[in-house]
Amino acid sequence: MMNYIWGGMILFSVLAAVITGHTEAVSQGALDGARASIDMALSLLGMMCFWSGLLEIAKRAGLTEKLAHLLRPVTRLLFPRLRSDSPAVSAMVMNMTANLLGLSNAATPLGLAAMTELDKINPEKGTASDEMCLFVVINTASLSLLPTTVITLRSAAGSQDPFGILLPVWICSVFALIVGVCAAKLLARRRRHL
Repeated sequence: MMNYIWGGMILFSVLAAVITGHTEAVSQGALDGARASIDMALSLLGMMCFWSGLLEIAKRAGLTEKLAHLLRPVTRLLFPRLRSDSPAVSAMVMNMTANLLGLSNAATPLGLAAMTELDKINPEKGTASDEMCLFVVINTASLSLLPTTVITLRSAAGSQDPFGILLPVWICSVFALIVGVCAAKLLARRRRHL
């Protein structure tokens, strides 16, 4: 359905340009938009390569295990049924670290790895466990200390203050995380009592 809507909008725009005699402006706008999207994609690609490489170095240097140790009280509180040395906990910590750095695209494969590990220990195959649901909520809330992707996008778009979004991002992500975790815990408790 969306393909028809977008196709209709493009067709309508081209027809309107032909009728009003502004076909050159439409062509120039399409070229300018394509150029801007390539510039934006290259800016994001460079940032993603840098931070993904940094996370891989941290993983190989054993920093993720140290971070997992630091986050053990939090992971124990949130995921009491998981062993602290579980590969699932390690994968979740890597995902949370990527999200803390604002690397949502780099966090995606780490989140998939965490879900794979959680599925391995899931007693009810084919049904998401409480831990899986809670992890999805935490991942979706995406608590971000440094939203590098958004800052890079704002910078590439010519923002005078690309870091001006830090405080609103922190406030929104903290509230989203608190509400999401509370809702997931309440629903998990309710499901266990049914």
